Amino acid sequence: MAGFGNSLRRWLTFATGLVECLCFAGAVFGWASLVFVLKTEGYFSSLCINDTGVNATVLDCSGQDEQFSLVFTIASFMNNFLTLPNGFLFDRFGTTVARLCGIFLYTMGSLMVAFATSAFSNLLFPALSLLAVGGIMFLITNMQVGNLFGS
Repeated sequence: MAGFGNSLRRWLTFATGLVECLCFAGAVFGWASLVFVLKTEGYFSSLCINDTGVNATVLDCSGQDEQFSLVFTIASFMNNFLTLPNGFLFDRFGTTVARLCGIFLYTMGSLMVAFATSAFSNLLFPALSLLAVGGIMFLITNMQVGNLFGS
C-alpha cells in the first residue's frame, strides 16, 4: 500500500506542477491580449493627443502604445535578468524558501494588477515585473519534478 501512496503523491506533484507552469509561469506573455482590455479601461489614456490632420481630427495614441510596450519590455527583462539570482536562492536555501519567495512575488504582482486603475496606470510597471519574476520562480522550482520519475 505504501507503493501506491508514493506513486499517487508523485503524480499529484506532477499534476500540480503542470498546472502551476501552465497558469502562472508565463502569465506575462499573455500581455498582448491584456493590452486591448487595458486600453478600453483607459490606462495611460492621458498620453493620447488630438492631432488635427488635413480633413479631420485624429486621436494619436502612440504615447499610450509606447507605455504599454515599455511595461512588457521591463517585465520580460526582469524575467530573464533575475533568473540567475533566483537560481542562487533556490540552490542556497532550497525549494521551500524559493517557492515561498515566488508565491510572495506573484501574489504581490497579482494584487497590484487588481488594485491598478486608469488613474494609477504606473502601478502596472512593478506589477508585471513581480508577476514575471514570481512566475519564473515557479518554473525553476518545478524543474526538479522530473526527477521523481526515473527514466
